[in-house]
Amino acid sequence: MPVPPAAPLVARQRAARVLAQASTLRPQLALVLGSGFGSVLERVTVAKEIPYAKLPGFPQTAVPGHAGKLVLGTLGGTPVVVLSGRAHFYEGHAMAEVTFPVRVLAEFGLRDLLLTNAAGGINRRFRPGDFMRLTDHLNFMGANPLRGPCPPGLTRFLDLSQVYDPVLGGLLDKAAKKARVRWHRGVYLALSGPTYETPAEIRAFAKLGADAVGMSTVPEAIVARHLGLRVAAVSCISNAAAGLSPNPVSHEEVLATAQEAGRHTGALLEELARLYGRP
Repeated sequence: MPVPPAAPLVARQRAARVLAQASTLRPQLALVLGSGFGSVLERVTVAKEIPYAKLPGFPQTAVPGHAGKLVLGTLGGTPVVVLSGRAHFYEGHAMAEVTFPVRVLAEFGLRDLLLTNAAGGINRRFRPGDFMRLTDHLNFMGANPLRGPCPPGLTRFLDLSQVYDPVLGGLLDKAAKKARVRWHRGVYLALSGPTYETPAEIRAFAKLGADAVGMSTVPEAIVARHLGLRVAAVSCISNAAAGLSPNPVSHEEVLATAQEAGRHTGALLEELARLYGRP
C-alpha cells in the first residue's frame, strides 16, 4: 500500500515497530539487493522473513529479480537487515515511496547502508560480470527525493560532496580482493527509465565522466545521507551499454548475467559483512 501523504512519519514508525517486534536482533548494517543480487540470501542465517506487503507503507515490487521481502538475520556472522528487492521510480512510484524503506531502516536504528544494483557498463574496460564500487554519481533521474517539506531537525540543503563513505568503501575493496571478483571503482549515472539509453546518450554520458548507468540507487543514497546513514554501493556490470555491443540491451540479459555472477555476489557481500562485524 502506498505511503499516505499525510502520515509518512506514522507509517515508518509503525513499520519500524514491526521490525523491532519480529526479532531481538538489532543490526547496524542493512543491504538492499538489486537485480541479480538475490542469491545473497542463500548465505544469510534467517531469524525472521517479512514480505513487504506486511510492512506498513512499504511499496510493492513488480520487477523480475526483486523478491519483495525483508530478512533479519546474520551474514558472515554479522547481524544484518536485508531488503530483497526495491520499488523503482519507473514503475510509477513517487520518490517518497521509492525511498520509504530507507527511512524505516533509519527509524529502526540502522547506521550503515549498502546499496546494490545491476548496471550497464559505459567504461570500455568493464566487462559483463565485473563489479564496480560507486565513488560518486550523476543524478539524471529528473527528480530529487528531498523535494518537498523538510522534516524538522534536518538540513534543507544537503551537501553531496561525499555521498559514498570511504571507510565502507575500503571494506568493500578488501572484500572484493578476498572474494576474487573483477573489481572497479567509478561513477554511476542514474536515469528514470524504463527505456534503456540510446547510443548517443551513452556517448554523451561517457564524456560527462560516467562509468556505468542504471535506474536506481541514487534516490536511496541521497535520503540515507540526509538521515545521517553512511552509504556504500556496488554495481554488477550486467551488459555493455547501448552502442558498445552489437547486441540489443534487454532485461533478460541483465538477469542472466547477474545470475551467472551470483556466486561472486554472495561471496562479496558475505565477506563485507564479516569484515564489518570485526571488532
